[in-house]
Amino acid sequence: MATSLTRRRPPWVVFTRRDDPWLNAETARLREQGGRVFRMDGRELREPKNLFAAFARELSFPGHFGHNWDALVDCLHDRHGHGGTTKDIAVLIDNADDLRGAGFLGLFVSVLCQAAWRANLQLDADGVANQHWPPFLLHFVFLLDDMPPSAFVEAAASGMDVKVALEEGRMTATLTGEDWPDPDHHE
Repeated sequence: MATSLTRRRPPWVVFTRRDDPWLNAETARLREQGGRVFRMDGRELREPKNLFAAFARELSFPGHFGHNWDALVDCLHDRHGHGGTTKDIAVLIDNADDLRGAGFLGLFVSVLCQAAWRANLQLDADGVANQHWPPFLLHFVFLLDDMPPSAFVEAAASGMDVKVALEEGRMTATLTGEDWPDPDHHE
């Protein structure tokens, strides 16, 4: 199945070239469906402290956001704000080439995949649907200027339970393993 920002299914994270025509088509479809696109600057995300602050600012996290990886997962999938009533979200990270050398990139990709899995499916770690919150679209796209997506395969794959693939000139990441039930049964 083709990579999409308008379906509640993996891949949750995509690395692609900034000029990929897929990106414009998918973000336009998301907006037509009432979704929202947030943009972040990868140059600001090179250190975890700055990364947490940027996500909190851009996605309107609550004041009690803990500025750590677990809190990032929680705030991304709990819909604490995200700037209004819009529920479907794509986060685009410009200048993502700058993140290639970040020692935490695998962890970052894993965290984004976990948050997207939970938001898109609203399942707990046991695969049980959340009765109180409906699922919503959440995807992340790293936009590359100079490097090919394949340059990020090893770093992204080093994240816990992350499976990467190269498809149609893009690198995609999703979760794998028994802790992450098959999302195709929940769409």
